[in-house]
Amino acid sequence: MVYSTGTGRVCPGCGWPARDCRCSSKLDEAVPARIVARLRIERAGRRGKTVTVVEGLPRNATFLKALAADLKRACGTGGTVVEDRVELQGDHLAALRTLLVARGWIVKG
Repeated sequence: MVYSTGTGRVCPGCGWPARDCRCSSKLDEAVPARIVARLRIERAGRRGKTVTVVEGLPRNATFLKALAADLKRACGTGGTVVEDRVELQGDHLAALRTLLVARGWIVKG
C-alpha cells in the first residue's frame, strides 16, 4: 500500500474517509408519502435458494423492521432487513405485489 495524504481523516469505526463514513449511513430518512417499491427474485450466491427482494425503500430502521415483520407474517416465511431492502425466503412475488398495492404503494417488477 502506498502512503497517501489525500484521504484526510479516516473513521475509526469503518475505515472510510470521514466524509464518506459508512457508520453515518444509519441515519433515519423520513418515510415519504409515495413509496415506489421494486420487487425481484434472486437465486445467485444463495446455493440455489430463492429469495424475494423488496428494494427502493427509505432508509429508516424502524420502518423497515416493522415492514419486514408484516411481510413475513403475511407470507408465512422468514426474512431479514439488509440496508435499504427487505429479503424474504422463497418466491412470494405475487403475494407481495398484492400486499404492497393494498398499502397504496407503487410496485415495479
